[in-house]
Amino acid sequence: MLRNKSFVKRTRKGNIVRTVKEHYLRDDIICGTSSCAHPVCNASTQPKPLSPSPRDSIKWKRHYVVPDTNALVNHIDIFERPIINNVVVLSTVLDELRGLSMPTYTRVRAILRDEERAWFVFSNEHHRETFIERNADESPNDRNDRAIRTAVAWLTKHLKPLGITPVMVTNDEDNLRKASDVAACRMDELLGVYSEHPELPDMMGSVNITDRKSDDVWTGYDEHLSPVQVQAGLKGGLLVQGTLQIAPYNYLEGSVYATLPDGTEQRVLVVGRNDMNRAVQGDKVAVQIWPKAQWRNAPSTALVDEDEDKVPSVTEEPKKDDGGSAKRVRRADGSATKADKLDDPAALDTKLGEPTGHVVGIIRRNWRSYCAFLDPNFTTRNARASNAPTTVSVLAMDRRIPKIKIRTRQADSLAGQRFVVALDSWPRESRYPLGHFVRALGSAGDKATETEVLLLEHDVPFQPFTQRVREDLPAEGAAWTFDAERDQVVSGKRHDLRSLDVCSIDPPGCTDIDDALHATRLPNGNFQVGVHIADVTNFVKPKTAMDTEAAYRSTTVYLVDRRIDMLPELLGTNLCSLMSNVDRLAFSCMWELDNDANIVSAQFHKSVIHSKASLTYDQAQARIDDSAQHDTITTSIRDLNMLAKKLRARRMEAGALTLSSPEVRFRLENDSQDPVDVELKALKETNALVEEFMLLANIS
Repeated sequence: MLRNKSFVKRTRKGNIVRTVKEHYLRDDIICGTSSCAHPVCNASTQPKPLSPSPRDSIKWKRHYVVPDTNALVNHIDIFERPIINNVVVLSTVLDELRGLSMPTYTRVRAILRDEERAWFVFSNEHHRETFIERNADESPNDRNDRAIRTAVAWLTKHLKPLGITPVMVTNDEDNLRKASDVAACRMDELLGVYSEHPELPDMMGSVNITDRKSDDVWTGYDEHLSPVQVQAGLKGGLLVQGTLQIAPYNYLEGSVYATLPDGTEQRVLVVGRNDMNRAVQGDKVAVQIWPKAQWRNAPSTALVDEDEDKVPSVTEEPKKDDGGSAKRVRRADGSATKADKLDDPAALDTKLGEPTGHVVGIIRRNWRSYCAFLDPNFTTRNARASNAPTTVSVLAMDRRIPKIKIRTRQADSLAGQRFVVALDSWPRESRYPLGHFVRALGSAGDKATETEVLLLEHDVPFQPFTQRVREDLPAEGAAWTFDAERDQVVSGKRHDLRSLDVCSIDPPGCTDIDDALHATRLPNGNFQVGVHIADVTNFVKPKTAMDTEAAYRSTTVYLVDRRIDMLPELLGTNLCSLMSNVDRLAFSCMWELDNDANIVSAQFHKSVIHSKASLTYDQAQARIDDSAQHDTITTSIRDLNMLAKKLRARRMEAGALTLSSPEVRFRLENDSQDPVDVELKALKETNALVEEFMLLANIS
């Protein structure tokens, strides 16, 4: 069925054009249940991930979960838990998510791609019986809510023969009230079905936390300007915009690099919680600059901890502790001192200051999940049951983030633990942002726990490769071998270089050998030099699941006792590793160089090589220094070293910039793999040898 909708609009040039939108409605859209006997569903070959035996409950018996848009936006951390399966996502909800919260939309799409989660997209907007028109007096949001209820009603009727009930999940009271003819509930009621997971209610969010004393006269932060007011202020030159960066040594010192009204780009200081006005590290903010008389320099002191009950400002005196001493602060240079006032003239010079301002609006939030721990000063104010919810303060591992208030039933068990929290909101009347518990990581100080914290805080993807990625690996697995016809040597598209004396030079213990070299003397006195790079493209095809995952990971990350691979181990440390004494596919850059390391000619082509030796830097250096060795590999390394020295000298003469910093190596205990010592890596000529030819390959 085809529906046409036409309307007119004015273009930028002022022309009036007529636009026609075609909307196709179909009868062959399936419900997604694997055992559905309906003729349309039974005849379809499309994937049907929904289980015929979903979770059972007293109220709804066997049921599917159908969340509305707000449920996914507000509780995506809960829906990402593997226990929440057999979920029907309506196309109405997906369309709303794309416009409302792209990060949430991306996370939902990731769950839908995981076949083990049993999530299904029901295209209600294209189904003849579930599509609805928007009424004349109806808002887009009300129309979408009605579309969700209509789809749930159709699914209820459709799934009735199977004894399965679709349950709409929403926290919208109006939507809940209107859903009288279908099964519907609030999020907290749904979580009651998962009673074996008591941590789930803590993940719902803390939207009504208040923690003020009755005698508190603080009136709250300033109201943020509306998006319209912000845009008008930016356009009129009254405001500037930029990303708020909090100083790592002083959580009360922020700055925004912005273009000032005079056209210069300069740092604008934002000092103190009041002027930060609920902005968090990484938020894109609108800033109003103070008059020049109020400009100041950045504080020279860094606060060690944050007062629990007050919003600190740069004009407040530090509180006295029980012993009557002022709280310690630490200077930016690391020396400790006692500060009488944070705006002491020695700390803040108001005579010759930088542009200073305060945040008046949030353009875009940059909130993420944070690794955190319970505030060591936390004590329960009143006696409570062990499982009663209570409000606690948590401190993020990232010291640039303010304290976060969460409401939890696990306050006692979270002591001494590392866990993940997410921010929900920061109302103007709340001293600190409000958030919710996401998941526990483990005990503080535990090596595995602290390693996971490190990876999470630096946004390093470390989850195991999915089944879809593993399906892109060669079917032969580790038994894969070079085949001249399959690998295009017979056709001439790949060159056979297995006769060359190729070797690799890498750090000790390296198993992912991605480059190798060779040098051969030519009859005319010149040198044939080759750099061979592992041909990963032979195994990782464009736009595959493995290609997408590798692009997301970007690089292999090395830790003291492990590494996080960019590619599955079969490729990274085997088939795409140029190990010695096996045939491996490569991409080769071949030069003819004269005795002064000048390029006579260069060629680039795919190849197959057979490395004769996998050497460490020390082993290669020993071959160079040992005058008794004259084998072909040693001669090749000496020639490479001689040419590399000439290449480096020429680069230095041309003004090349050298960036070098000391590298460290950790010595590990054999049994536990715990680090027991650290030492500086000694740089040898062979380190520079490899660097020079990698550079030459890149500039050729």
